[in-house]
Formats: sequence, C-alpha cells, structure tokens
Amino acid sequence: MNIQLKKGILELCVLSVLSKKDCYGYELVNEISKHISISDGTIYPILRRLTNEGYFTTYLQESQEGPPRKYYRLTESGYKIKNELEREWLDFQNSVNNILLGGLEYE
Repeated sequence: MNIQLKKGILELCVLSVLSKKDCYGYELVNEISKHISISDGTIYPILRRLTNEGYFTTYLQESQEGPPRKYYRLTESGYKIKNELEREWLDFQNSVNNILLGGLEYE
C-alpha cells in the first residue's frame, strides 16, 4: 500500500482502537498490525502528537513482564475527532468506490 495513503489512515485507526479499549503502545501496534502492516516507529509519533492535541490522556500501569506500561485513553475530544474522521473516511470511501465500481461514464 502507498505509504502516504497509509499514514493518513493510521490516525483514524489509532483513534478507533483506543475508542474500544485503553492500550499501551506496543499493544496498539499489534492490534493495528493484524490488519495493516506497520512498524512501531509509525505509531509512536502519532501517539505523541494526538496526546499533545488533547485527544488522549496517559497513565502508567504495572506490568509483570518488566517496567510499568504507559497506557493511552481517549478523552471526550478524542471521541469527537474519531467520529468526525470516521464520517469523513466513510464518505470518501463511498465516493472512491463509486468511481472505481463504475460511477463514471467514459466518452
């Protein structure tokens, strides 16, 4: 998949996963990687930026497998932006599908 296209969609994927449950970074990478091929280095900048924009809060939780893990939780603003981006994505997807599946007539 084209890297620019993937980068634009990953923000919505991160918000969507976190709307269902709190996750730590590596867990989030694993969840998204089940469907889209990504690396750790792709997700962490998105998490930092969206945290700075107020869409997430973070908290530490002890882990039996090492140091405490930093979990991300969606804020009310996070849920709002997730819903907006989801609507935009579905509208865009519908428009592209109309084009790809014969919505245009050629002369």
